Amino acid sequence: MQKLQTLDYLVFLFYFIIVAGYGYWIYNKKKSAQTSTKDFFLAEGSLTWWAIGASLIASNISAEQMIGMSGNGFSMGLGISTYEWMAAATLIIVAVFFMPIYLKNNISTMPQFLSQRYNKTVSLIMAIFWLLLYIMVNLTSILYLGALAVSGISGLDFYSCMVFLAVFAIIITIGGMKVIGFTDVIQVFFLVIGGLAATYLAVTLVSDKYGMEGLTNGFKLMTQNHDDHFHMIYPKGNPNYMSLPGLTVLFGGMWIVNLNYWGCNQYITQRALGADLDTARNGLLFAAFLKLLMPVIVTLPGIAAYALYQKGMFQQEMLGVDGTFNQDRAYPVLLNLLPVGLKGLSFAALTAAVVASLAGKANSISTIFTLDVFKPYFAKDMSEKKLVVVGRIVIVIAMILAIVISPFMGIEKKGGFQFIQEMTGLLSPGIFAAFIMGFFWKKTNSAGAFFAIVGGFLIALSMHNNWLPGADWSTIPFLDRMGWVFVICIAVMFVLSLVLPDEKKGLEIDTSMFKPSRSFTIGATIVIITIVFLYSYFW
Repeated sequence: MQKLQTLDYLVFLFYFIIVAGYGYWIYNKKKSAQTSTKDFFLAEGSLTWWAIGASLIASNISAEQMIGMSGNGFSMGLGISTYEWMAAATLIIVAVFFMPIYLKNNISTMPQFLSQRYNKTVSLIMAIFWLLLYIMVNLTSILYLGALAVSGISGLDFYSCMVFLAVFAIIITIGGMKVIGFTDVIQVFFLVIGGLAATYLAVTLVSDKYGMEGLTNGFKLMTQNHDDHFHMIYPKGNPNYMSLPGLTVLFGGMWIVNLNYWGCNQYITQRALGADLDTARNGLLFAAFLKLLMPVIVTLPGIAAYALYQKGMFQQEMLGVDGTFNQDRAYPVLLNLLPVGLKGLSFAALTAAVVASLAGKANSISTIFTLDVFKPYFAKDMSEKKLVVVGRIVIVIAMILAIVISPFMGIEKKGGFQFIQEMTGLLSPGIFAAFIMGFFWKKTNSAGAFFAIVGGFLIALSMHNNWLPGADWSTIPFLDRMGWVFVICIAVMFVLSLVLPDEKKGLEIDTSMFKPSRSFTIGATIVIITIVFLYSYFW
C-alpha cells in the first residue's frame, strides 16, 4: 500500500489553507470576539441554523466515529449505528423540550444551569467532573485515535501527528466559538464528501473481489454474505449483546446516553445557546438529518473492510503495533487503497473530523473552567478581555495535558468508540437524572442533585469494577447498568426532595415555548419516519 503522494499533500494543503484562511477572516470580521466572553465562548447571535447544525456534527463526528465506529462496524456490524440513528431522534427531543428551557432562563453553560437551579456546590462539583471527563477521556481519545489514523495513512511519526492535530485545533479554537462554528461548515463539507468517497471505494472493491461491478452489487454481496453484520437489534446470547443489549437500544440505556450527550453536555449545547429559539431548533433539526447519513460514512466502510478481510485482504494491515489484531485499523487501511488525489481528500475529511471535534471540546473546557470555576472563585472582578486571555491559555494547557496522558489511558484495549462510551457512562446517568428532575419537577432539591451526580458516579464506578454486591455486574451490559444507576438516582432524588426542605429554585417555564413551528414539525416527522423504517428493515 502506498502512502500519500504529492497530489494528496496538495489536496490536503488546499483544505488546510481554506479552513485556516476562512477562520482568520471570520476572526477579524468582528473585533469584539477578541474581548467579549459571550462572543468568544458562545458566538452570541452570530451562528445561523446551518452553521449550528454543521458545527454540532463536525464536533461530534471525530476519530471515535471515523476510526472507532468503523472498527465496531468491522467487528459488530450495522448495529453500532444505533448511536447515530437514535441520536437523530434525541436531537428532536432536545430541540423541542430542552432548548426552550435553556434559552428562556438565559443559560450560558451547563454548570450555570446547575447553579441557578440548585446551588453553587452542585455546580462546582459538576464543572470539575466535566473538566476531568473532557480532558482525560474525550480529548485524549480523539487525539490518540486521530494520530493513529493520520500516522497510518501518512507514514509520519505517531507523536508528530498528535502534536500537529493539537496545534491545528488550537489555531481554530483561540478564535472563539464564532470561528469554530463557521469553519465547521467547511469541515463538514470535507467530512461528508471525503467520507462518501471512501465508502464508495470500499463497497465497490467488495464487488470487484467477487468478479462483479458497481456500488449496488457490492452492497448486495455484503448483505448476502455477511447477514450477521446487518442487524440493529442483538438478542441475548449474541456476541455483541454485551455492547448493545437487545431492546435496551430502543427503550433503555441508549436514551440516557443520547439525552445526556445531546441535551446536558456543554460541548454540544454551547453551539445553540447563543441563538434564538427558532434558529437553535432548526440547527438541531439539520444536525438530525445529517445524523441519518453518518452510518453510511462511518459504519459501512468498516463492514466492507470486514468483507474484504474475509476474502483474505488486510491480514497483516489489521495488526496493531504490538502484533495483535486491532479493529480500529479498518478505516486507515481502507483509506490507503484510495487513488492518488482522492486519498488526499479523504485524509482531509478525517483530519477535519478530528480537528473540529478537538476544537469544540477544547472550547468547552475553556468555557467551563473560565466562566464556572476561575471567574466566580478566583477573579470576580476580572475584565472581559483578560478572561478571554485566560480561556485561550486553558485551551493550550488542555491540549498539552491530553498529549501527555493519552498513551496511558488504555484506549486501544476496548476499541476507541467503546472506551469513550463506557467511561462517559460512569457520569451520564447521574447527570441526566439531575437535569431531567431539575427541568420538570419543582420540588427537586440540591441534596438530591448532589446525590445523583456524586452518588451516581460512585455507584456506576462500583458496578464497572464489580465492587458492588448483589450481582456479578461484569456480566451485565454497561447500557443496562446505566439504566439501573439512573433509576436509583431518580428514586433517591425523589425521597430526598420530599424529606428535606424545598428550596423552591424552579426554572422559568412557559408551556407555549414547547410548541415548535410547522416547518420544524414536518422536518422532525420525516426524521422519525426514516428512523422507524431503518430499524424495521434492518431489525
